[in-house]
Amino acid sequence: MALVSREEHTLWMQRALALAAKGEGKTHPNPPVGAVVVRDGLLIGAGYHRKAGGAHAEVAALRGLRRDQTQGARLYVTLEPCSTHGRTPPCTEAILAAGIAEVIVSVKDPNPKHAGRGLRILRKHGVHVSTGVCMQEGAALLAPFAKWVTTGRPYVTLKMAMSLDGRIGDAQKHSQWITGLAARREVQSLRRRVDAVLVGAGTVAADNPSLLVKARSAQQPLRVVLDGSGRITRTAKVLCDGYPTVIVVTEDCSPARRRKLAKPNVTLWACGKGSRVDVGCLLQRLGAEGYLHVLCEGGGALAGALLREHAVDVCRFYVAGCLLGGNGVPVTGLPGWLLEDAPRLRFADVRRVGEDVCLVATPE
Repeated sequence: MALVSREEHTLWMQRALALAAKGEGKTHPNPPVGAVVVRDGLLIGAGYHRKAGGAHAEVAALRGLRRDQTQGARLYVTLEPCSTHGRTPPCTEAILAAGIAEVIVSVKDPNPKHAGRGLRILRKHGVHVSTGVCMQEGAALLAPFAKWVTTGRPYVTLKMAMSLDGRIGDAQKHSQWITGLAARREVQSLRRRVDAVLVGAGTVAADNPSLLVKARSAQQPLRVVLDGSGRITRTAKVLCDGYPTVIVVTEDCSPARRRKLAKPNVTLWACGKGSRVDVGCLLQRLGAEGYLHVLCEGGGALAGALLREHAVDVCRFYVAGCLLGGNGVPVTGLPGWLLEDAPRLRFADVRRVGEDVCLVATPE
């Protein structure tokens, strides 16, 4: 077998990762995966997993290729090939049938039931297997699936647009628009990559957002609105545009209020008792429904509840160069923490986005 440099392995894996990213937000409960087939230094096949129940990336990359083309070729794939029968046959069978000589994997399967099994099968049949190429990028792409498959809960990205003094709205609760056009475009990109968008009823009342990806041809995320007492108005955009919306009430929400929210595109979930939704219960329900990645877009009370639940995996704060003062709406609307109990965040990235700054941080 011809020796291949680490640089060449990296180049081809980056191609596979770029393909995999096209499936983000479209494959749940499966992970996004990309693959490329290379022979004699040339790309001969490429594909990615487009939707649950559809062809896996390896099969998509091999589709249309003859055995005499794939015999002795290399396959780069962002996730360990599956080895079990699900909606589709095992990818290990397709790889062996194609005569692939070498499989290069970015990340092993995080599912404890399957981890390493596909690699062992391939090695047993004489396929040369290597792992860990572009592992950091592969793990980042796979993070929502890895969290879901090991905990049963979705990966949560908390996105907040705020002023320099930590306000998400002014004294009259107006928030459109604190940040500029570049930051709002980036949020549109975030929505395309997630399975569900989460907001509180206060955000719906104040801003009446659609929470949709503006490109109507795009696959839209599920919209989830926390509304413990069922007070959202029937004319809200999330109830009237025909796209699926889940309204999350509590068990104490009255039957009359529940009937008020009944519409063909609306599903009601009950999570918790009293006036506040139990966010832990909600995340468990979203996980049970197969949602891998949830984007929380506010407001402050919901952000605080998620942080108190230790449910946030990454924060994306878009900070504008303006000041709104003490009467503005705080970024976390629940009672505060004592200094020794305050959640600590580790900054992972700080960069300019148009006129604003994006701070990416993960809870310690």
